[in-house]
Amino acid sequence: MAPPSAYIASPSHQAGAAQVNAEGNSATANDVWTVAGQIFRSRLIVGTGKYKSFEENAAALEASGAEIVTVAVRRVNISDPGQPLLTDFIDPKRFTYLPNTAGCFTAEDAVRTLRLAREAGGWDLVKLEVLGEAKTLYPDMRETLKATETLVAEGFKPMVYCVDDPIAAKQLEEAGAVAIMPLGAPIGSGLGIQNRVTIRLIVEGAGVPVLVDAGVGTASDASVAMELGCDGVLMNTAIAEAKAPVMMARAMKLAVESGRLAYLAGRMGQRRYADPSSPLAGLI
Repeated sequence: MAPPSAYIASPSHQAGAAQVNAEGNSATANDVWTVAGQIFRSRLIVGTGKYKSFEENAAALEASGAEIVTVAVRRVNISDPGQPLLTDFIDPKRFTYLPNTAGCFTAEDAVRTLRLAREAGGWDLVKLEVLGEAKTLYPDMRETLKATETLVAEGFKPMVYCVDDPIAAKQLEEAGAVAIMPLGAPIGSGLGIQNRVTIRLIVEGAGVPVLVDAGVGTASDASVAMELGCDGVLMNTAIAEAKAPVMMARAMKLAVESGRLAYLAGRMGQRRYADPSSPLAGLI
């Protein structure tokens, strides 16, 4: 099936279109994505911050259907048995833990944090983020690229949070990033995707998975990311700070699935003027 007429997708992002059969039904059971050699069915990744309790976090994770959960190594207890452990509520044998470097502002701190994560749990698939300053939490791309190169040299497989810039995204991919994770809007803002054009350009140019990371506020934002051709969406605050986090997690699951189906189906072309739904020929 050809990609949506409104967009020109790169070959690596067209494969899923073949999942749609002649009747227009999506073979969702076979619509998987791969990162660093690991295969996943859910295209939603959720976090472990800001929840009222580990119990609420675990319940939201179940409702989301996610298979990957991010863990802020500097903020979430995964190794001290004297304190409540996240692993007691979210089984690392059932879910893929994705250690991240939230709160790191230099490449050195980020690399050190992920080295500790690997020592604690043996993880090499990681999420890298190196922030520039505390007000916007925008990534410092110079430090991010430096950390990416170091981590790749040490055998890590970094999924990298970055600005929504196609050039920066390509540089990270060339440095060895296994996934590109451009922000949709500032972390925790809930503003939704602010620049669909640049996200789309990143998708078109990428040879690795692209996942929107940061800025999602509600289900429609997640759908937009998927309709743009992204391989997935990562979110935390949108679920954790919802009035009913478990219900919102379910909404996000459905939004990601519907956005993916809409992308595979191929949206209608946009027109400047109206076009009647019914043929005009043969009118009485």
